[in-house]
Amino acid sequence: MSDRTPRLSGVEADFDVADVDFSKTDGIIPGVVQHARTGQVLMVGFLDEQALTTTLETGLATFFSRSRGAQWTKGETSGNVLRVEAVELDCDRDTLLLHALPSGPTCHTGEETCFDPGARPGSFVHELDELVRDRREELPEGSYTTSLFEGGVRRIAQKVGEEGVETALASVAQDDDALLGESADLVYHLLVLLRSRDLGLADVERVLRRRHG
Repeated sequence: MSDRTPRLSGVEADFDVADVDFSKTDGIIPGVVQHARTGQVLMVGFLDEQALTTTLETGLATFFSRSRGAQWTKGETSGNVLRVEAVELDCDRDTLLLHALPSGPTCHTGEETCFDPGARPGSFVHELDELVRDRREELPEGSYTTSLFEGGVRRIAQKVGEEGVETALASVAQDDDALLGESADLVYHLLVLLRSRDLGLADVERVLRRRHG
């Protein structure tokens, strides 16, 4: 997101409203909302020029209701707003991707997403990463994760080392269930270690993408 220009609202975008081609679909275009941290698709809405302008100016996901013929801001009645961090325009200039942080359930059913939350492989790891981040900020009493953060980076690093060795041993001396269990422990403690250094899973993914490309 470093190539995007932040606006006064904090929303990053590398295009102007005038760049968007609203003519193809009678003045409204689809906008896919994606969780800015986990990458999970939350919902799909439609935006006209004014709705896009409002989104960029306020930082709150705003859409155009085709049934009511009016603009509406997600969460204006429920309080479950979507705080937009960045907006991308696709190659045909007629579809938007909104990277947003939800302040509550996105779907009217009370679910976090309007789509099957278990459909995207790896989504739970991102959710766990977010949970670990919250634990570091809140440090709830009695939480194992809290005890790790309070122990400091060296202690967390030691746990990652221990889990790494146990995972390696399980791979050569135990069954698949044991290997999977040790791998899960390793991933969890690695997420805690990253968060102790103000890093997260998304930072690791960026490194992997650069190496792959």
